[in-house]
Amino acid sequence: MSFPFDDGGGESAWPGTANAREDRKAMGLKRMRQTAMCLLAFMIALLFACVAWQADHSWLAWPRAFGEAGTIGAIADWYAVVALFRHPLGLRIPHTAIIPQNQQRIAESLGSFVEENFLTPELIIGRLSGHDAAQALAQWLAHPANSSGVADIVSDAVAGLLEGIDEADLQWFFDRLVIPQLRTLDVSRVAGDILKILTEGERHQPWLVHGLEAFEKWLTANVDMIKAKFSETSRYTPAPLDDYIVRKFIDGIIALLHEAAASPDHALRRQFDETLQTLTERLQTSAVHRRIGRSLMRDCIRHFRHADYYRVLLERLRMRVTADLGREQSAVRDALANMLASLGKRISREPAIRNKLNAWWLALARELVVRYRRQLSALITEVVKGWNAGEVSQKIEAEIGRDLQYVRINGTFVGGLVGVLLHAATLAVMR
Repeated sequence: MSFPFDDGGGESAWPGTANAREDRKAMGLKRMRQTAMCLLAFMIALLFACVAWQADHSWLAWPRAFGEAGTIGAIADWYAVVALFRHPLGLRIPHTAIIPQNQQRIAESLGSFVEENFLTPELIIGRLSGHDAAQALAQWLAHPANSSGVADIVSDAVAGLLEGIDEADLQWFFDRLVIPQLRTLDVSRVAGDILKILTEGERHQPWLVHGLEAFEKWLTANVDMIKAKFSETSRYTPAPLDDYIVRKFIDGIIALLHEAAASPDHALRRQFDETLQTLTERLQTSAVHRRIGRSLMRDCIRHFRHADYYRVLLERLRMRVTADLGREQSAVRDALANMLASLGKRISREPAIRNKLNAWWLALARELVVRYRRQLSALITEVVKGWNAGEVSQKIEAEIGRDLQYVRINGTFVGGLVGVLLHAATLAVMR
């Protein structure tokens, strides 16, 4: 059924969409539009019926006034609603199809409105400051299922990244980012700093004892080789004498090693510590060692670049990571999941860390809003400007169309009531 004042809202004006929510909106709008049009048709029918029989029934003047004013109100509201979205009856009446005709201005106004009322630092920080984001994130990560899920996503991303990287990409990364940093690296000072860290607090003493024990085992296991070498250089002494001398020498060395290992204040260990201290200072301060370190680094870089290590490194990394991620019990996934879960538990237990994270998050949010609010509003403006004018009208009408149809219905009844009141006022004045 169609009416002369139908605004073209049949099914053809609303093609089916895949989104069920939009379909429900379209059906609801269609029903409300049909209700409003049926009410308009009823008012017109009432008006014509009253005109036809009013001569025989004078009391029909009252429903006629109601129908006449209701018809006028319904048509006026129909015109106003349709004029927002399209030209009524296809006629290009001035100041109709308001939304399509003013799409550019609406887009700019919408972008400015969002920027001024939603993307203000005070508003966003005020909203975020009342939420303990660090605690929420920590509790979420502490749950094994969540940390495992994040680990799976990161692992899959790493696997995809490795598959997408080729030798040229890896070479670019090293040539542009890694190697320039290595060229300026003070290898000698770094080595000295590492030695200083290792020797602070006697950290190196267990390793020294382990080295003494390893040297003792080597001597014991290679006695025959030492005897043979000694005999080769001592051609004019009897073999039994050679064996005796070597055995006594080795026994003496082993006894010395036992003494050094058992006594932290042994002279041999003090000499070793002094040598390490001297070497550490030279590595940190000596210009000669600095030149040697830089020369060594240049040789390493040259060897790395000319030995096809880019391809070898990429292939081995890809092979090992892919093989591990392909297993059901992946070491990479498990390690990453455990690390995330431990991180969540640690943050949840440490208020100081949470406060720092929340402060950092708020500062970052403020900086992002201040720096990019204009770009976000410009993005909204450009997106709306790029929409098809008809699609814009349909989107807006789908959101507010049902309420506008209620305006038409209410306008019909309000117009009718005003008509009755005007008829009563007219009779009162005439008397």
